[in-house]
Amino acid sequence: MTDTPQQPTPSADDAVAGDAVATEPVPAPAPSAAAPAPAEQATPAAPAAASGPGATSEARAALGRIRTEVGKAVVGQDQVVTGLVIALLCRGHVLLEGVPGTAKTLLVRALSRTLGVESSRVQFTPDLMPGDVTGSLVYDARTAAFSFREGPVFTNLLLADEINRTPPKTQASLLEAMEERQVTVDGESRPLPDPFLVIATQNPVEYEGTYPLPEAQLDRFLLKLTVPLPAREAEVEVVRRHAAGFDPRDLDAAGVQTVASIADLEAARAEAATVTLSDEVAGYIVDVCRATREAASVGLGVSPRGAAALMKTARAWAWMRGSTFVTPDDVKTLVEWTLSHRIQLRAEAELEAVTTRAVLASVLASVPVPR
Repeated sequence: MTDTPQQPTPSADDAVAGDAVATEPVPAPAPSAAAPAPAEQATPAAPAAASGPGATSEARAALGRIRTEVGKAVVGQDQVVTGLVIALLCRGHVLLEGVPGTAKTLLVRALSRTLGVESSRVQFTPDLMPGDVTGSLVYDARTAAFSFREGPVFTNLLLADEINRTPPKTQASLLEAMEERQVTVDGESRPLPDPFLVIATQNPVEYEGTYPLPEAQLDRFLLKLTVPLPAREAEVEVVRRHAAGFDPRDLDAAGVQTVASIADLEAARAEAATVTLSDEVAGYIVDVCRATREAASVGLGVSPRGAAALMKTARAWAWMRGSTFVTPDDVKTLVEWTLSHRIQLRAEAELEAVTTRAVLASVLASVPVPR
């Protein structure tokens, strides 16, 4: 992945947006060669060819091939794929917000194929029980004993579709898995595979009969990406592909192949961990997060966990663009994706149509940038 970040263009949805479409229109804005950017920023462009000491990297090249390969099944989704790769590098989770029909399932399946890992999908409904996600003890009449049957959470990429349609009790069944990378049933903890990434979706249009995610659970998502409807050209390409016989359920026919491995991902994580974070940039990250807590229109600002998350995503983005150190621009580029879902606006601010995007823009404008 090689390109220098540009910041995403603000869209009506208050999140990073970009043209993204899949063989069924695809989800949201994410940086692929470009990352999400702060409040008022231009649409992220694919990262420019890496240069400098960290430019030559087999791991970076391997992860960079993912965008091209996923594009065989999903149209114009470089930004979303990059966001997911950042989450994989940081061992974080992603919340996708967008209307139905934007190829979210196809994206996850294609991504898992390019990495050679497993994926599963759970449709969250009001009657879904925690055991339907984590697994449960099953009585075996032959042995007169209980055995554990793994649930769909035991996978590498888990698509939690419409997570806000299931009650809090079932939503909470994912909390331990997301935070501790394990599932505890009947007092016994069972580790989840690595990598493990939860990609949860929400429908921003229909809120009737939904259970909004509590702040504690939102804070456990590394990134929030808003999935816009595709641009006309991208949507025309989607229709053309379907007219030519494209089947989103047949990745083999689409020619999607494994182009990176878990070993490549581990090597990438190790390299990203060597990217330097200066005391000045660390202080800038903290100042940005603290400023959200003091904003007049904010009821709940970014927590220390959010500050740590911003450091991780900025460092991952710096590595992806071939840099050996994190700059304030790297931080700005990832601010919206990393912090927008960690801010709770005051009721009066929402009535005045204040948005988290506007709050973050104001914060970035007010916090001095280290030189």
